[in-house]
Amino acid sequence: MDLFDRASQSKASAREPLAERMRPRTLDEFIGQEHLTGPGHFLRRAMESKQIPSLIFWGPPGTGKTTLARVIAGSTGAAFVALSAVNAGVKDIREIVAKAEERWKLHLQPTILFIDEIHRFNKAQQDALLPHVEKGTITLIGATTENPSFEVISALLSRSRVVTLRPLEEDELITVLHRALSDPRGFDGKAEVREDALQLIARAASGDARRALNALEVAVQHAQGPVTLANAEEALQQKTLLYDKAGEEHYNVVSAFIKSMRGSDPDAAVYWMSRMIEAGEDPLFVLRRMVIFAAEDIGNADPQALGVAVDALQAFELVGLPEGTLPLTQAVTYLAMAPKSNAVLTTYSAARTAVIDSGPLPVPLNLRNAPTPLMKSLGYGSAYKYPHNYEGNYVPEEYLPESLRGRRFYQPSDNGFEAELRKRLEQLLQAKGKPG
Repeated sequence: MDLFDRASQSKASAREPLAERMRPRTLDEFIGQEHLTGPGHFLRRAMESKQIPSLIFWGPPGTGKTTLARVIAGSTGAAFVALSAVNAGVKDIREIVAKAEERWKLHLQPTILFIDEIHRFNKAQQDALLPHVEKGTITLIGATTENPSFEVISALLSRSRVVTLRPLEEDELITVLHRALSDPRGFDGKAEVREDALQLIARAASGDARRALNALEVAVQHAQGPVTLANAEEALQQKTLLYDKAGEEHYNVVSAFIKSMRGSDPDAAVYWMSRMIEAGEDPLFVLRRMVIFAAEDIGNADPQALGVAVDALQAFELVGLPEGTLPLTQAVTYLAMAPKSNAVLTTYSAARTAVIDSGPLPVPLNLRNAPTPLMKSLGYGSAYKYPHNYEGNYVPEEYLPESLRGRRFYQPSDNGFEAELRKRLEQLLQAKGKPG
């Protein structure tokens, strides 16, 4: 490399986005994913022993999938070859495998093939990887934001280990930002950013280090002097709202959101939901609360409510922001307007109390499984009445342990569909000769 090559390379490096320049080079520089990279954990042990299996990295954007693959290759001395499943095909795989075989023959150097967005490979393309992964010609590291169980063929999954990466915590993102400010590859101590601005960027990044670094770079480039909260807001194209995810206001807003849905006020529920989303709350946190709410506060009064909440969560995972706010809003308004019942919560609470108070009561003989002749001879399952053999597919029978017979845990409300369930339960109890 001559002087002109070095100058050209230096200029090219300076043009790289901050997130690319700050990409960790070693495991010690890597921030986050302590459950994988911390002392004694799987990836660190594998790298220290230089025994790397084929891996599928599954996690949201900006959590370090590509970086970890590069760090692994660097630590083990393996050649690192990267492909994007968006524009690669079987021909590319064959060429890489041929070079990997030659590299091993000439230099005894293993090859790590990193495939970004591996879920975009079709079955034939994934099948093309199998024999080479199986023979060890290449060590595959695939990266995906989608559930590998649905997007990666089972034969490839069985030859790989799925590794789940988590969104970075806010304090981890702040560490990433501080390093970018001080590191020579970043701003080398020449940029000043106020702490509240860093906190906003970290909060708004929702666990995505790349997003946080991109926002920091924009804020520094456009600030006249130290980067302020206003500069950070402009870089993020959003206003700061009074909402501290770790503080009292966080719990106040979440409480207001839940209570508005419980109180059947769709306008207030959508307002509080918007407060959280626009302040940088992770929408999946909101959606998980809604799934819980659908079971806890609606339950069988509207059995569709749980499905609506789960569908909204899956729809958001599919489309992300900003369009994901639409199924989110649809579900919030539905849950707010649905008939309410907390019978699910009170039922489980009552059953749990009975379990704790009574201990492990024996299963009645007629309900026991009898897979062996000995168990049958002991009376296991012998007196069981199969409901489908009776009129209406029902026969009066006792299913609770003897000491709990007559106890009622489920008390359906008179609201929505649960009113129909209440009538049905009363009929069943009358058939048993018990009061409804």
